[in-house]
Amino acid sequence: MKNNLVIVESPAKARTLARILGGTYDLKASMGHIRDLPKSQLGVEIENNFSPKYVVPRGKNKLVRELKEAAKGASVIYLATDPDREGEAISWHLVEITRSDSKRFRRVVFHEITEEAIQQAFKHPREIDMGLVNAQQARRVLDRLVGYQISPLLWRKVRRGLSAGRVQSVALRIIVDRELEIEKFVSEEYWSIEAELAKQEISDAAASFRASLVGHLNGNKVQLHDSEEADSLKNRLDKAVFSVLKVKARTVNRQPPPPFITSTLQQEAWRKLHFTAEQTMALAQQLYEGLSLGDEGSVGLITYMRTDSTHVARPALAESREYIAEKYGKEYVPAHARTFSGTVKGAQEAHEAIRPTRVHREPSQIKRFLNTNQYHLYDLIWKRMVASQMAVAVFNNVTIDIEAKCKEPRANYLFRAASSVNRFPGYILVYTEGRDTDEEEERDSRLPALSDGDALALVQIIPAQHFTQPLPRYTEATLIKTLEHYGIGRPSTYAPIISTLREREYIVKYDGSLKPTELGVIITGLLRQYFPDIVDIQFTARMENELDEIAEQKRDWVGAVQEFYAPFQVNLGKAATEMERVKIPDEVTEEKCLQCGKPMVVKNGRFGKFIACSGYPECKFTRSFQKKTGVKCPKCGTGDLVQRISKKKKTFYGCSNYPQCDFVMNTKPLPDPCPKCGSILAVFRDKYARCTKCDYRTKLT
Repeated sequence: MKNNLVIVESPAKARTLARILGGTYDLKASMGHIRDLPKSQLGVEIENNFSPKYVVPRGKNKLVRELKEAAKGASVIYLATDPDREGEAISWHLVEITRSDSKRFRRVVFHEITEEAIQQAFKHPREIDMGLVNAQQARRVLDRLVGYQISPLLWRKVRRGLSAGRVQSVALRIIVDRELEIEKFVSEEYWSIEAELAKQEISDAAASFRASLVGHLNGNKVQLHDSEEADSLKNRLDKAVFSVLKVKARTVNRQPPPPFITSTLQQEAWRKLHFTAEQTMALAQQLYEGLSLGDEGSVGLITYMRTDSTHVARPALAESREYIAEKYGKEYVPAHARTFSGTVKGAQEAHEAIRPTRVHREPSQIKRFLNTNQYHLYDLIWKRMVASQMAVAVFNNVTIDIEAKCKEPRANYLFRAASSVNRFPGYILVYTEGRDTDEEEERDSRLPALSDGDALALVQIIPAQHFTQPLPRYTEATLIKTLEHYGIGRPSTYAPIISTLREREYIVKYDGSLKPTELGVIITGLLRQYFPDIVDIQFTARMENELDEIAEQKRDWVGAVQEFYAPFQVNLGKAATEMERVKIPDEVTEEKCLQCGKPMVVKNGRFGKFIACSGYPECKFTRSFQKKTGVKCPKCGTGDLVQRISKKKKTFYGCSNYPQCDFVMNTKPLPDPCPKCGSILAVFRDKYARCTKCDYRTKLT
């Protein structure tokens, strides 16, 4: 009989651990949280020190019985859940629900699923950290108090199905504020001037270079508001005498970026791979928990993916340096291993960066075992880690200040030309960081050899018209960067924040950016008016700091919740009596009514959205609203799987070609196919994706 029971969250993680631990351990998966607050009620006893009323989630009673039975027969129970607050809370709930002797429990923590890390973790178990548990409880209670007390108010005053969250509302406010700035922005015309120049003795265009007008030589700016001003200056510069004022040359060392943390991984995966934050975290979870590499079995490929630390373990640093020397040469290895200081506010999650568990496991070597998206994300993580330990990239930078003397009227102008030439590639041989804007990538640009005082020949003056632009809308990458900057949310919350805002239809994707809907703008306005703290950036950031203090056992979680709830309760009362009902205009579609020809509009009823004629009540034509899932029908191959509501108010998914095609399924299909057999993946128990044909299953984030 196996005496050692190990409980993890997912079957994939269990398979990888089982390979490492061997046959003397019995592995069980809790399938995520084993207890949670009830969905049908507040679940928080406000008058009893905000005591949470935990229940076993629907459909998990059988699993709980199995875990209890397994715990009875075990001499030692190892809790090997994830190394963060959520993982700590899951372990605590497992202790509470099995009601076993607490002395038999051991908490083991590891940041990578490798033999060395697992062996060390099991040699040095610890007790459950109640500071982390209480911080998670405080966050859960705060979010429930906000969500379950503001949301019903929005249902009554705006429409059914809306919600407000403690952190998601601040993120929405940030997106809405940017949109309001864009709408108010008034574009202004301006002109720039460039001079195409050449050495005096070589005046042909082939040997020319360009310099930009900086301003007057005395330091005053030159502002050109229209074509008349630009043409006037061009005419004067056409007759100017150009010469080199000063040549500045210097060598610049460009440092590599640090290995990924959660936020930077999500940002870079969006920039380079166009993965959503949710998609990135789901793929990273698979890479962390382990994938089958043929004869090698199930292997954890990366370290834990929810982290805000750039620290890298010494063995990993040594392996990276050894690999770089072998692969690229000793000149690509810096004198000392490179370390990075963290800059994230309140960094407190897993204490190592996201990196490959083995640098020698090159992406190309395991590509055949991964699906396309898994491979691309692993490749990105691997390259970033290797580059972080490579030598600096060396550039020769040259800046040339140029004087333009005009006779009539007498005026001297300053032009400037610059070049940057890569002398030694260093880390950029492997990796260069993506950009948030559409600006052109840097290229090697060379200037002719010039000296102070050299005369220059003018080839042509080139005016160019421009218009000032507003700040761009947020992308997923820039929103996550902003949330991180302000200290709003934590590594585990960025992806759910964005996905929730999209699911609630508060934002939509527009040309790759996040644009608030009219509903999102209205909700933000109401929250700003009646719950100013909820959408206040600084207030939310302070709450995150208080949660950190609870995790460090420097603060009582009940006191922190009480301090928040007292003024919140007052605002709730005011909003309930003062807030007037808000009418949201119907969304006009491009579809025409089949009966009268008037435009069809999207309406919201008791059972959700439906399409109706804008000519109501004269015309009462309606049809069901089809919410696409992004999955093609596996039966007919031409229709889309769309969300539907049955007469019994049950959600199901069917082919858009109905009644010609009658394919239906009861679980929500996911856009990405099963990596094992290519069939449809569907949501299982809210937190997992399960293949509809084979036994593949993975955790959602």
